[in-house]
Amino acid sequence: MRQRPVDLPDTPRELTKRLGYSFETDELVELALTHRSHGARNYERLEFLGDSILGFTISSYLFRHFPDLSEGELTRLRASLVRKESLAQIARELEIGKYLRLGSGELKSGGFDRDSILADALEALFGAIYIDGGIDAARNTILKVYQEQLESVDPAAIQKDPKTRLQELLQKQSNSTPDYEVLEVQGEAHSQTFTVKCMVPGLDEAITGTGLSRRAAEQDAASQALARLTAK
Repeated sequence: MRQRPVDLPDTPRELTKRLGYSFETDELVELALTHRSHGARNYERLEFLGDSILGFTISSYLFRHFPDLSEGELTRLRASLVRKESLAQIARELEIGKYLRLGSGELKSGGFDRDSILADALEALFGAIYIDGGIDAARNTILKVYQEQLESVDPAAIQKDPKTRLQELLQKQSNSTPDYEVLEVQGEAHSQTFTVKCMVPGLDEAITGTGLSRRAAEQDAASQALARLTAK
């Protein structure tokens, strides 16, 4: 497991330099880096705001730069950029994990390097920048930290997600759509694992998928079902 540095700065000035934004209100950046395991006053509301601003900013960029793409293609392209793994990758490049304020349990379990926490904290920072400096500051920051990913976007490489491809395949075969059912949810509210059952026409047995969200578990099950159906 990656080790968290022992000596943490009181004020994450290096982080704000990497972001390219200087906060007028230091409390906002501190709040954006505080996980709910640390206390009731945490980044969740800022994350909610930052998620919306991120979605709008990326949508606007793609709309302007790819005028020939359909609504569905733009949606899939945006999803690939704002998904948890993409956010976590950027958060690691910014070394956000060094500055997170976590409860003792999350700290011991490596929460400072967990994709979900890193992604949430980055979105919270976007929300904090919006509150502190307005929409232009937030948009400029997002485009700055996303620059490398945006410049390497390849619309031709973006496939439809497994659930969509499975449904389209079944429709072509005049079969009914798959049925998904949650079998189990394990873990604390902030770190859950979902197990989902998927019943698919043409397969004798149900497919079981797992993931850190219900959607991720369903996508896992759909991916397995696609592999089985196309292997026949």
